[in-house]
Amino acid sequence: MAHSVSGELSFRNVVAALDAARDALAQGDGPFELDLGGVTRADSAGLALLLELAREARDARRELRITRAPEQLRRLAGFFGVTEVLSLAA
Repeated sequence: MAHSVSGELSFRNVVAALDAARDALAQGDGPFELDLGGVTRADSAGLALLLELAREARDARRELRITRAPEQLRRLAGFFGVTEVLSLAA
């Protein structure tokens, strides 16, 4: 089952979003799917959240699968050179 994120993914709410994702990551094993289809806006804090989740998933020996990443987030990842690290899918 995928963990879905919706609304803004920005400095204002990234801590709450990270806490929720961490809780979901801690439950279960195998690939961890993060569905970003409901994200309406993202900034560099949102990108930092994804990088932190990727690190935590790796430490937990789980694959992070990010799906339906919005264009804005994919462009930010490209600008910072982390698109391949996160394996962002549209």
